[in-house]
Amino acid sequence: MNADILKERQNATFDVEKLTNILDGGPEFTTRRREIESMVLNDPDFMEEDPNFLSRSERYDQAVRKSAQMILKLREYGIADPEEIYCYKSMAIGPRPEPVGLHFVMFLPTLYNQCEPEQCRKWLPLAESFRVVGTYAQTEIGHGTHLRGLETTATYDPATQEFVLNSPTVSSIKWWPGGLGKTSNHAIVLAQLYTQGSCHGLHAFIVPIRDMNTHVPLPGIVVGDIGPKFGFDEIDNGYLKMENVRIPRENMLMKYAKVEPDGTYMKPPSTKLTYGTMVFIRSMIVGESARALSKACTIAIRYSAVRHQSEIRPGEPEPQILDFQTQQYKLFPLLATAYAFIFVGQYMKNTYSRISGDINQGDFSELPELHALSAGLKAFTTWTANAAIEVCRMSCGGHGYSRSSGLPDLYVNFTPTCTYEGENTVMMLQTARYLVKSYQQAKAGQQLSGIVSYLNEADHRRVQPQPVSARPTVVDINDLASLVEIYKLRAAILVGMAAKSIQQELQHRKNQADAWNNSAIDLVKASDAHCHYVVVKLFTDKLGEIGDTAVHSVVSSLALLYALHGITVNSGDFLQAGLLSVPQVLQISIRIKELLSQLRPNAVALVDSFDIHNKKLNSVLGRYDGNVYENMFEWARRSPLNATEVHESFHKYLKPLRSKL
Repeated sequence: MNADILKERQNATFDVEKLTNILDGGPEFTTRRREIESMVLNDPDFMEEDPNFLSRSERYDQAVRKSAQMILKLREYGIADPEEIYCYKSMAIGPRPEPVGLHFVMFLPTLYNQCEPEQCRKWLPLAESFRVVGTYAQTEIGHGTHLRGLETTATYDPATQEFVLNSPTVSSIKWWPGGLGKTSNHAIVLAQLYTQGSCHGLHAFIVPIRDMNTHVPLPGIVVGDIGPKFGFDEIDNGYLKMENVRIPRENMLMKYAKVEPDGTYMKPPSTKLTYGTMVFIRSMIVGESARALSKACTIAIRYSAVRHQSEIRPGEPEPQILDFQTQQYKLFPLLATAYAFIFVGQYMKNTYSRISGDINQGDFSELPELHALSAGLKAFTTWTANAAIEVCRMSCGGHGYSRSSGLPDLYVNFTPTCTYEGENTVMMLQTARYLVKSYQQAKAGQQLSGIVSYLNEADHRRVQPQPVSARPTVVDINDLASLVEIYKLRAAILVGMAAKSIQQELQHRKNQADAWNNSAIDLVKASDAHCHYVVVKLFTDKLGEIGDTAVHSVVSSLALLYALHGITVNSGDFLQAGLLSVPQVLQISIRIKELLSQLRPNAVALVDSFDIHNKKLNSVLGRYDGNVYENMFEWARRSPLNATEVHESFHKYLKPLRSKL
């Protein structure tokens, strides 16, 4: 164990295990998670070659092998709970995506949620036994987030009681679904449904794409891999072109919408139901943001504790780089953000399962709010985490650029979350649509409930941008409840300003669509402020559940740092609205520096509390034992370029060059 990292752990003021239990949702969950992780660790079947030293085809091959092993082991151990499956997977597959990933997170959940009983009886045994390996084919080469623009067609033929699927244009070719290129033999295809001469919009269909025995593409199917990408080397993201592909009527997912044998269309009780899978995935992505950011912070903070560089006081030994205030200012707000996002992820998971229960009982009342919240928080957390991973990489200096650090892989595998399952700007605009609608309802005298109830408040007149002097500001910058209040007021103001911008545009142009587009910057800012308020509020609420005094104290410091740092980054909003005065903003900057010093002794213990195993972290720089340099040297020596002392290129090109000059 590295001496510096040992000393860091001895200096901690709280019990790491107690905080780990809180992050896991209770000590029994920590125990079970570790049990599952040790199953993988002690299993020789999951030994692998470092993918950094393999070709793309070899990486794909290794990933498929591990996925197949994992599926067998899950059966063998009887692991069926979705949380436990996720835990086993993330340990077995490691920090990289896997070719059958969409089978687990999109194909199966869509079958569970959108098949009617008879379809469940047919498809679930096939999918659960992996005779059917599925993906989710929604995005096309010409359309992604704008679902209504998708061009794939499914036309009902009553004579044969079949749907005929077609990709009528080049831009309608399905493009990007993971596992589509080479792995899957079925896809849930989203297509525009035509029956009796009318289009009824997007619906989901189960489409066989490869023969279940030979795995050869079926007639009318053109399918393959889309080629190398920024990351995701293990994944066969694919394309799918369909030419008059016929499927039985029963292959349309019919729990909500239906087409009768004669072609009569029965519409679903809520148009949002088809998007259930996407809401589920967006809720999950919030948790993914927390996990990715936790990993990046663990790597950067542990490395900053063992790396010595430069000098603070001339003539003294080189300090740990974590002692530099600038390093703390880069990393500690990100650490606080990781904690905030873990708690938000827990909230989203619980809210999703609660509202899903209501939906199954036929109560759709909370679906619009869940849709808006999952879209906004998906964008808010992924944008923040994406930028933060890169800050962590740069805070590790040159070594952060080496793949041995784990940070380049972490970045390239996380960054697609900003565009998949809904491009982030579009997600923010969807949330804004809900916020503006709610604002207008509140103005018309309706009582709002749920997370937007702050738009109700009768003090709308007070919540207007105005000179600071016009309102006495009574904000205690050390009191989280007080800070939650001003985040709430900031959100209310920005939602109000966006709504007014639309009104002004309508007065000029009288066209709703143009008015919306010309107010889009304000709308995104409003959504961002709403999400920021939700995160600060949920972080603060979580503190009430923490009983241990020492843990409560350190997590409170993180929550305060998160809230105050957010104010300094967005100080213009708070000043403009008269929510804070200039002296208060200056006071906040001083308070942040105090919090950095306060958190410094606990920094390593706070990342240890994430309890991310070395195998999962996959980083030479972030190793638990802190023995960075010897392991970095060891890693480099395994590079395939070092297989021979003299590379063949010397004899082929460099040596002959001498005789030619």
